[in-house]
Amino acid sequence: QVQLVESGGGLVQPGGSLRLSCTASGLTLAYYAIGWFRQAPGKEREGLACISSSDGNTYYTEPVEGRFTISRDDAKNTVYLQMNSLKVEDTAVYYCAADSYCWGRDYWGLGTQVTVSS
Repeated sequence: QVQLVESGGGLVQPGGSLRLSCTASGLTLAYYAIGWFRQAPGKEREGLACISSSDGNTYYTEPVEGRFTISRDDAKNTVYLQMNSLKVEDTAVYYCAADSYCWGRDYWGLGTQVTVSS
């Protein structure tokens, strides 16, 4: 059974940092493009960052470019999202997803809550 698990969320002050992790069971993340998404209350789920499987290229959307960094550690079967300079508007549930192409969503995790507040 395939399972993605996000961790690392929590409460942080504006300007702070968090690192989220996406681990998998039943799935080798190195063979998939992995994306990070988030959903804030009352808003649609949005894509943030993606790392491809073939060449390790990374892609970011405008809200997070320059502040967030996606990376992978294939030995640990884990993908990370380093989030710096966090803003109140970054508050959301953060999800990782795996698919054969970037921004695809074949497999989802259950999410981890990130709250940015003073």
